[in-house]
Amino acid sequence: MFEEVNGKLSSKFVFNDFDEAMSFVNAVAKVANEHDHHPDMSISWNTVVIECCTHSAGGVITDLDHSLAAAITELAEVG
Repeated sequence: MFEEVNGKLSSKFVFNDFDEAMSFVNAVAKVANEHDHHPDMSISWNTVVIECCTHSAGGVITDLDHSLAAAITELAEVG
């Protein structure tokens, strides 16, 4: 689901409406806190774009990003 775009792991998630998108964002926030690693997210009505890179490593993709992306993908598949 995530692919490398411009040096970040990126994925777009589309939902039925704003409420579903926001529920997903809140679930991602919980997972991000559990991983102590936080992605960049943008929300536009029913669409959420998530980008992962490790800011503390100079904005490159690390194992932390792959782990978080896998957890977010799992969250999307379950939800």
